[in-house]
Amino acid sequence: MLPKPRLNVQNFPRPPLLEKTSRHLIVKYRGQTIAETSDAYWVLETYHSPTYYLPATSLSSKFPLTPTNKSTFCEYKGSATYYSISLPPPFSPTPASACPFEDQLVPPEPRKHEITNRIWSYESPTPQYADLKGYLSFYAGPWDCFVDGEKVIPQPGDFYGGWTTSELDGIIKGSAETRWM
Repeated sequence: MLPKPRLNVQNFPRPPLLEKTSRHLIVKYRGQTIAETSDAYWVLETYHSPTYYLPATSLSSKFPLTPTNKSTFCEYKGSATYYSISLPPPFSPTPASACPFEDQLVPPEPRKHEITNRIWSYESPTPQYADLKGYLSFYAGPWDCFVDGEKVIPQPGDFYGGWTTSELDGIIKGSAETRWM
């Protein structure tokens, strides 16, 4: 397999470029696949790691999304809608039970926990970015995100949603102080 060409984020355009990508993208949470596709878009913007947009149909039906009240505005793409996702609990303690009727008990419904505002979409994007309608983007945490098998590193800070991979060169925008939540 040929190595991927180097990508210098300083050479990415502004306004950002929206382009189809066939890279294999996977989003996992505690080993469970949340979304997977090779039919996505990436947005390339000066000084940013690529931001990937996966088709909503790539999301596992086991993990429903619920829109939140959070919204942000991008001068290029328009208003973003954010979501919470219901996921398995971080841990499942095994109860120590000595009940002789344990086989007759109705087990409690498994508890889930919500992760909020780490997935977004553009439901009414601007005309230049109309192809993003019906696509979701994931911050690179708290889940594990992969591009062609490589685990990504989140773009610095907590404002930008870029996925940083080893092929990127240049100064990437963001710092620990860059937050919106």
